[in-house]
Amino acid sequence: MKSIKFLHTVLFWLKEPEKDANNFENSLKKFIEDSKYVDLSFYGTSPKAERDVVDDSFSFKLTVGFTSKERHDAYQVEKAHIDFINEASPLWDKVLIYDGIRD
Repeated sequence: MKSIKFLHTVLFWLKEPEKDANNFENSLKKFIEDSKYVDLSFYGTSPKAERDVVDDSFSFKLTVGFTSKERHDAYQVEKAHIDFINEASPLWDKVLIYDGIRD
């Protein structure tokens, strides 16, 4: 198993979740498959929160992991990532990103 050193988590709030969820998910899948740098990936929708400390307001969550910060930095400017942003950004209203690094 690869040793993940950098996690990049992105929360997306779609403008029209019911209408755009399939298009967004298809774009997300293609992007992950085409990325040359993603070493680990997970995406999904928000489950209904059962605890007050859980935020269930987002439409989709993407977490990608990298074996180094350098791979993350290369991912940020790679064609697959830029194409995803250009294709899917009209569908979202808000994005929040949480990154974590481990030495």
